[in-house]
Amino acid sequence: MKGPVPGPERKFRELKAEIISVGTELLLGHTIDTDAAYLSQELAVIGFDVLHRCTVGDNRGRLAESLRQALGRSDLVVLIGGLGPTGDDLTKETAAEVCGKHLVMDEESRSRIESYFRGRECGESQWKQAMLPEGCHVLRNDFGTAPGCLFRSGGGCLVALLPGPPSECEPMVRHVLIPALRRYSDSVIASLMVRTFGIGEGAAAERTADLMQSENPTVAPYAKESEMFLRVTAKAANLQEAESMCRAMAEQVAARLGHCVYDVNTDGSSQSCLEQTVVRLLRERGLTVSFAESCTGGLLAKRLTDVPGASSVLHMSFVTYANEAKHQLLGVPWELLEQYGAVSEPVARAMAEGVRRVSGSSIGVGVTGIAGPDGGTPEKPVGLVYLAVCDGTHTWVRRMNAPARFKSRASIRFRAASTALDLVRRCVCGLPMEEEPV
Repeated sequence: MKGPVPGPERKFRELKAEIISVGTELLLGHTIDTDAAYLSQELAVIGFDVLHRCTVGDNRGRLAESLRQALGRSDLVVLIGGLGPTGDDLTKETAAEVCGKHLVMDEESRSRIESYFRGRECGESQWKQAMLPEGCHVLRNDFGTAPGCLFRSGGGCLVALLPGPPSECEPMVRHVLIPALRRYSDSVIASLMVRTFGIGEGAAAERTADLMQSENPTVAPYAKESEMFLRVTAKAANLQEAESMCRAMAEQVAARLGHCVYDVNTDGSSQSCLEQTVVRLLRERGLTVSFAESCTGGLLAKRLTDVPGASSVLHMSFVTYANEAKHQLLGVPWELLEQYGAVSEPVARAMAEGVRRVSGSSIGVGVTGIAGPDGGTPEKPVGLVYLAVCDGTHTWVRRMNAPARFKSRASIRFRAASTALDLVRRCVCGLPMEEEPV
């Protein structure tokens, strides 16, 4: 029954897309909806503008209501999930009813399901998955049993049905759905990420306010834990033109934000992060680093070693939580510990210099602070962290006070590790080491 990709052949400059994720488990938070995020990214690349996304539970009435609304305002509606063999898998039946389609057995899909279960028990309910809207274009599932499909509703809207498990949905989107949808668009979308550390979203927006008024390419700020980035997006007739437009705008954005920018890269699955940038910079210059961590408890080393190739730049790391460890392993003088306390500028400085001396690394980093929730005092509150970087000639110390919104133990530790990584970046690149408002 495999039908052709639905016509017509004409292309559109603007294509409005909508995604409906189906499943009560999504509404309850038991399952994170990674499918919709992935699909949004892939549709954007081929020129579809995803203007609406919603999640509906396993309820025929509410799903039908959401689908009718979507059909009335979008050129493409993609429903994800609810194609399985169980009674609560209602997506296909509901979509067929709303779109005025009959479900018929697709013999090729039935044969593939039969082969999948060969040698194992296969109940009658499994054949439900091979019942597809009449005349649809079947989207083959090479990683599961439920096929997807693409068809036109009675009103002319394109409708796609996809399985819910990410291991099945993502390859179907990448290898089957996207190639089928390319014929409808005469444009592509490209994005670049201008990634920053050491500047807040508000300050970045002020510096780039006029650039954010641009309609193509667009510039939009996004905040994440302890850093922020600006996404530059352009639409053009081909990828080369779109990428060229993005690069030109990204250069303007980076010039406005200066040394707070740590990378400009494509927005893909291998997203850049501070630790990747630091590993790359150290490798390019043939430098090494070692860490002496107290309050971060090894998080700094963990984040660096998450990056492939970190073994060529990280010599060693110490978690010197106790004062005895700071003294015995790093050579921090007892006089400093007793006079200033473990959480202090002199001790952070001595930790960085000590770990560099002991390890023989190009750069030594020391981190000491109060991550909480207990242990703070009026003089040294929770969230106070001292970070030091030593390159053998100079030692720089940064004092970090976590704002109220970052007072959780996990946030303080992550923020401290990020700040340390940024200090290493600045040290390696010869950038100013003074404190930035973050």
